Amino acid sequence: MNIKKYLLLGGAALMMGMSSCVGDLDIQPNDPNLVNPDDPNFKANTIAMCYTGIAVSGIKGAGDSYVEGLDAGTSAYLRCTVMLNEYPTDELIFVWSDPGIPDLVVNTWGSENSILMGAYYRFLGHIALCNQFLSNTADDTDAETLEMRAEARVLRAYSYYNMIDMFGQTSFITEEAAIGEAPKQISRAEGFSFIESELKDVVDNRLIAETPVYGRVGLDGAEALLARLYLNAEVFSGKARWADCQERCQNIIRRHMGGGFQGSGLAEHYLYLFCRDNKEYMPGGGNKAENEILFGISYDDQMVQSYGGSTFLINSSVGADCYYMSNAKYGTSAPWSCFRAPRQMAEKFYGLSNDVRCSLWMKGIYPAITVDGKEYDAEDYSDEFKGFTGNWKTCGGNAMVKFTGLRKSDANDGTFKVDANGFSSINTDFASTDMPIIRLADVYLMYTECYINGKTGDQGTALDYINYVRERAGSYPFGAEDLTRQNLMDERARELYYEMTRRTDLVRNGMFTGPTQTVWQFKGSTDDKEGTRIPDHFDLFPIPNAVLAAQPDFKQNPGY
Repeated sequence: MNIKKYLLLGGAALMMGMSSCVGDLDIQPNDPNLVNPDDPNFKANTIAMCYTGIAVSGIKGAGDSYVEGLDAGTSAYLRCTVMLNEYPTDELIFVWSDPGIPDLVVNTWGSENSILMGAYYRFLGHIALCNQFLSNTADDTDAETLEMRAEARVLRAYSYYNMIDMFGQTSFITEEAAIGEAPKQISRAEGFSFIESELKDVVDNRLIAETPVYGRVGLDGAEALLARLYLNAEVFSGKARWADCQERCQNIIRRHMGGGFQGSGLAEHYLYLFCRDNKEYMPGGGNKAENEILFGISYDDQMVQSYGGSTFLINSSVGADCYYMSNAKYGTSAPWSCFRAPRQMAEKFYGLSNDVRCSLWMKGIYPAITVDGKEYDAEDYSDEFKGFTGNWKTCGGNAMVKFTGLRKSDANDGTFKVDANGFSSINTDFASTDMPIIRLADVYLMYTECYINGKTGDQGTALDYINYVRERAGSYPFGAEDLTRQNLMDERARELYYEMTRRTDLVRNGMFTGPTQTVWQFKGSTDDKEGTRIPDHFDLFPIPNAVLAAQPDFKQNPGY
């Protein structure tokens, strides 16, 4: 068995000195068993690293990090993807003033932003772990190892997907490189082609299990990632692939039809997907009729702890200050109170009183108060961050909750009712709520978008598919006249908020920057409460300056 170690630092060397705000970055695994082929648990350990590289920051607890010199919480993989795909959009305002955060929230970032640097290294560090496993098992032909290798390729494809989505160009290397060979920078289109070839091979040749072991990726997850790649093909490669996306969606949907909500395969209750018991909806989770989470990452409050992932989303959404939100009502012992929904996000639910997707929110100022002679009610969507100081600590906005530590036993007919009685949930510092990466509901919405934007597929099918999603949430069904791009985008926001798709969705639909951008509160300028236009080049994040300094042949993205 070959032993190679690919420790990628954005194209730099194994140990690279960085500026003082980042420190030395070293992503070498600390456990010698991970690179020791004589250890009987060698393969299990190394494939586990490919998963935990997404779930946690390090192997010594939530405060540890594979990437030294970066805060373990802020640099956690799924926290990075939330920050980059949610903070700059109409879905979220993060009201703390942590270094690098305000520029992400108001879309004024530059190539020195520490959050962008952390995300770049985190994604490439995960690619390194997958490369290491693939290199170390290159000569193995037993069925179990081949299955693991297929999983590692899908997980690596996910990280390369995030790289081309967020940074366009990417540092690139695979397990086939010679020892000591430096990574190269490849274009976004080249990255698209590599990801497509990897996923097609795994999916079309059935190299991965259709029913995986709980917590591991299987056929649905791999094909859903391929569908998402095709959904964004025009942005990533310059050529639209709507029909290919729709075909992959149909493959997945056929495998799920017959169970769940109205026979769609969706979970009967939306909020169950984001509670402590959601593992049954995961791949291999046991509830085969409602395995809506096609690709997800497992968490456990004792064994898999992180300040990223679902812990981050739960704790950030809940807070006693300003809203009098009892953390016991949400299943956490550590409310952070730093997420707020801008008015434009809250208004997407206006008039949808039966929609359960915002049933856990605290809307507007709570309780009712009077500001500048105007009364604001507890359920007033119009709050506009009254008293906002620019210091990123405010009582304004709407407390937008989705993920919780609640148990299904706390719910009544699929709805968690936040009231003075609270719940019987266990309140813990870390969450046991698993984190969805791609859900079946997203696949249904992808199919409908392909019909709306690409004029592919059948109108009746597209309408049925979006209505499965709407009706499951308690909203009224759409008619054919409602199949518009704006309605589709609003539905994606309602269904998928916090699930790391919003910035990508807006860019794909020409709504994030430029003349067709929608203007949102505070986006574009800290000083402009109503928001302003965002420059076109902000459709991509910059390559961090530290990467360019370490790899002089790498090119910066236009506009930076």
